[in-house]
Amino acid sequence: MYVGTLSFDLLLGDVRSLKEKRSVVRPIVAELQRKYAVSAAEVDHLDLHRRAGIGLAVVAGDAGHVTDVLDRCERLVAGRPEVELLSVRRKFHGDDD
Repeated sequence: MYVGTLSFDLLLGDVRSLKEKRSVVRPIVAELQRKYAVSAAEVDHLDLHRRAGIGLAVVAGDAGHVTDVLDRCERLVAGRPEVELLSVRRKFHGDDD
């Protein structure tokens, strides 16, 4: 079994309230879940309206599949024009951990 995680630190564009922040972050989380069957949620900077932290995890029996899904998720978030990707942290856990 292999587990991969990504943590995104995002700067949001023209957002002036937590309500506007939710209207930007929720569609990103929903798209990650729908397209790639990952577990994803907003996990950091919950009280700041221009910053967001999104975390996701994927579990599979094949290390190559986990890496592929993590790469696709990273490209999806990086390609969103309404957010600036400040940093990405990737962790990978395999059978030998």
